[in-house]
Amino acid sequence: MASKKTVGILGAGAWGTAFAQALARGGHEVTLWAMEDDVVSSINNEQENKRFLPRFKLEKNLRASNSIEEVAAEKEFLVLASPSLYLASTIKKILGVKCIAEGTANIGVLTKGFVPSESGPRLILETIESVLPPSYKGSTCYISGPSHAEEVAMGKITGLVAASENPKTSIKFRELMRVPGIMPYSSLDVVGVQICAAAKNVVAVVYGALDALSETSEIFGDNTESLLMAAGLNEIQTLGFAMGATHAETFTSISGVGDLDVTCKSKYGRNRRFGQEIIKTDLLSRFKNLDDLIANINKIGYLPEGAVACKCVHEIAQSKNLKLLICDGLFRILNREIEPEDFMLELLMNYKQSE
Repeated sequence: MASKKTVGILGAGAWGTAFAQALARGGHEVTLWAMEDDVVSSINNEQENKRFLPRFKLEKNLRASNSIEEVAAEKEFLVLASPSLYLASTIKKILGVKCIAEGTANIGVLTKGFVPSESGPRLILETIESVLPPSYKGSTCYISGPSHAEEVAMGKITGLVAASENPKTSIKFRELMRVPGIMPYSSLDVVGVQICAAAKNVVAVVYGALDALSETSEIFGDNTESLLMAAGLNEIQTLGFAMGATHAETFTSISGVGDLDVTCKSKYGRNRRFGQEIIKTDLLSRFKNLDDLIANINKIGYLPEGAVACKCVHEIAQSKNLKLLICDGLFRILNREIEPEDFMLELLMNYKQSE
């Protein structure tokens, strides 16, 4: 069991709240930053995040505030859980906080995805370290693994990886997460773990579409879905090594195949749901192309991270001349260039030809 620490978590969405709940269950003093007054009120007064993680009773040593400076101040650990597009702006709000300016707070990140920039998509840790004081270079931590918020909030056993270039930082976060329900591990492959976390959402959207097609198809089934998942893992590994991943086992561990499996198959998976709704509700008919979908993604009612990540993966693949048939196929589907069923048939023919 980890010794008691003070922890600030910036972002009170479902995953940020569930992670805070897990740490609080382990005895840590945890404070959540939420922008919404109703979220702060429901957590502090009713021990429940009614907006983002309803029906879960939160620990009494977990409280919330809408003052980001208060949440960040005098903390031993600070964990970022805000959406990728807002990470840099979130960091800038706390640069004047003493424990950040002096580099005494250990900083970790839960956010999955890529961050668009003028020079192309950037990884999460690269983005925040470009804004943080120089002392944090190579010493932030990325936390990932097969971890749907609902099950983490329930206390169901979940494996998480703490990845950092700095072994001491990785170990510190691993020990922080040694709480009931969490099996923590360390990794030095920060690029590989981040790529797995972002790219698996792309594969999960395609998996969801195939799953919906399989319900009425005479040619698609469980075997086809396993074929797709295995091929998807190969593409994630190809992308990862092209981006600078250092360990092959990253892709065969919980941060790779583990996270991919749960994202594709779980009833809680938003990306799987998005893929299913592309088939079942003709969801894409509401959008002109991928750019239009991303610009109006709030109209979907939930955030399918794979749709945003898909565009970033497509840009990286083009710049590095990578052959990623599944990721490229989803780009064409979301861009309204090809029908999902036509793509599935095309994909399987191409993989058969490459045997």
